Amino acid sequence: MRAAGVSHGFNQLLDSVVRIDVREVAFDQGTRRFEASIGSGVLLSADGLVLTNAHVVGPRAIDINITLPNLERVEAKLVGWDHWTDLALVRLDHESVRRRGLKFAHAEFGDSDKLYPGETVYAVGTPYGLTRTVTRGIISNTSRYFEDDRGVDGYETGSFNTWLQTDAAINPGNSGGPLVIEDGKVMGVTSRGYLGANNLGFAIPANTAKRIVAGLVRDGAITRSYIGIVPRDLQDLESFYSLALNTGMLIDSVDPGSPAARGGLRGGDVLLAVDGRAVDGRFPEQLPPIQNLIASHPVGSALRLTIKRGGTSFETIVTTERLESTMGEEWALEHWGLSVRKVSRAYAREHQLPDASGVLVIGVRPGFPAEVAGLLPGDVVTRINQRPVGSLEVIKSAYAAYGVKPQPTLFEAERDRRVSLYILKP
Repeated sequence: MRAAGVSHGFNQLLDSVVRIDVREVAFDQGTRRFEASIGSGVLLSADGLVLTNAHVVGPRAIDINITLPNLERVEAKLVGWDHWTDLALVRLDHESVRRRGLKFAHAEFGDSDKLYPGETVYAVGTPYGLTRTVTRGIISNTSRYFEDDRGVDGYETGSFNTWLQTDAAINPGNSGGPLVIEDGKVMGVTSRGYLGANNLGFAIPANTAKRIVAGLVRDGAITRSYIGIVPRDLQDLESFYSLALNTGMLIDSVDPGSPAARGGLRGGDVLLAVDGRAVDGRFPEQLPPIQNLIASHPVGSALRLTIKRGGTSFETIVTTERLESTMGEEWALEHWGLSVRKVSRAYAREHQLPDASGVLVIGVRPGFPAEVAGLLPGDVVTRINQRPVGSLEVIKSAYAAYGVKPQPTLFEAERDRRVSLYILKP
């Protein structure tokens, strides 16, 4: 019997919310280990697309299982993920669905721009594995800003969108489930709650999710542009820069070697306009849309930036590059007791390395050759047996040769801007 006030759309929404069980591989302390986790998701299409969080399902996942509302379990594959917005898309296995004659409902997005503080919303998901759990609350804030440099398995998130804040209960396992209004329309994707706090939950707005879903379906990934400026809000600083209120965005710093650095920008400059479009970065909540404006241009675009420096204004042309994370692909070389991560261009810039060659040591296992030789987490291995390490494949190839015929292997690694040699012995 349907409860009073519960709409057909809301019941359909309940029939589209799924539990996601994930097994993924992690590389730590010189070995690989497997971890299991539970999250939530929402079916978006008749062909089995499921939207969830990137911190629930990512490229490290080796097994993804979806439990449908009728309790049937179906395998799924990752379509793509975007850690910058903490969103991921998986698809149910077509053959399994067809062979078993499984049926399921799917949800629809609403317009999250129409939400207002105080509006009633419902978080639906599988907290602690308890399927089809509904909690009720209100929208506490429609444009909350926070940026997390290591929010998704070490990857950055939060740079390009603001978040919905709600007091609806969000617990571990709710991640990736929908935040909906009374007609069942999805207004957000629940992502996180503040540990140790009451009634502080956050969701990615539906209008952000729509764009990400479209990009992931089309390309399997979201490509963004990068120029290398670190923004800061201008609140209470306008008088120091002789600016009118609601004018410009402060450039807090510029990444070394970035397009902005090559274009002559520096910390303390004020960005007034992008291609003639004025920007307003007075408050923190206004920074993500400006960063998204830049990031949304195709890679290789020539952006005309209007800059204020001191008492003068000028224009400069900056050519965008592809945005990268400071994280890179990881691997474990277990006989050496060594786990490594490919150095990304962003990591190299952040740590002022000469280039993005080499692999970063992220773990060593006590008593194994890497630890005995003296390698430490944070070292950057640049050569193996005098061969430059331009990719993970180089170190994998050396490791494969070691497995066939174990013999001493010469590592060249940089630590604190000094290069040293290490011999890994069988």
